[in-house]
Amino acid sequence: MRPMRYSVVIPMYNERAVIAASLSELAGTMEKAARERGWEYEILLSDDGSDDGCGEIARKTAEELNLTRGIVKILRAEKNRGKGAAVRSGMLAASGDWRLFTDSDLAYGAEIIPVMLDAALEDQNDPASPGCALLIGSRAVGKDGYAGYGLLRTAASRAYLKLLSLAAGLRCTDSQCGIKLFRRDAAEAIFSRCETDGWAFDCEVLLLASRLGFYVREYPARVLKQGKTKIRLIRDSVGMAGEVARIRRRLASRENDAQR
Repeated sequence: MRPMRYSVVIPMYNERAVIAASLSELAGTMEKAARERGWEYEILLSDDGSDDGCGEIARKTAEELNLTRGIVKILRAEKNRGKGAAVRSGMLAASGDWRLFTDSDLAYGAEIIPVMLDAALEDQNDPASPGCALLIGSRAVGKDGYAGYGLLRTAASRAYLKLLSLAAGLRCTDSQCGIKLFRRDAAEAIFSRCETDGWAFDCEVLLLASRLGFYVREYPARVLKQGKTKIRLIRDSVGMAGEVARIRRRLASRENDAQR
């Protein structure tokens, strides 16, 4: 019987400033966890048409790593399509029994990645639980999820997420948290149906998970590495709400066609 495999997907677009350090940190954490827990892993860097040389930096960094339990793969798109497209390509190319994606700067840290798998497996073995197929990070369910955020940025983030949840009809508290874990069957069923290339892909993923009947559980996450936010509350809320509305219409149309 082969060891369980864990895939970590990193969408990457012009990340030369962080990718070498992130890949080294992630590989070190995964090697240690894999030895302790007896599983194997793969790291997939999904390069979304970068033009700053980060792909070559990642390749050279990978060659210098001394890995015994895992491998690094680099997927290359010819042109930039968006984070949703990069995540989708990585998740469908992955071979893991469990597949997680997170940001290239490891905003939530590397240590949370094996811990989230531990939590998902514990849930699978709990006879009182339906067994989560998705374990998604949330800054809202833990007491320190917004630690280090200023009051204005915290309020803006919460308002933005609330608007998205209302627009999408989602019950989760943090649809845009950039760390999500999927069981193999859920990853393949969901991402093979995804069409959204841009930032709204998280909402499409969660809407599909609900429609396909996969149990979603939230896990407390905290941003450890804070970059400058790219969100402009009013503009992006309106734009995302419009994109979410289009996703909902597309999914409803697909369901209607299937029932005919």
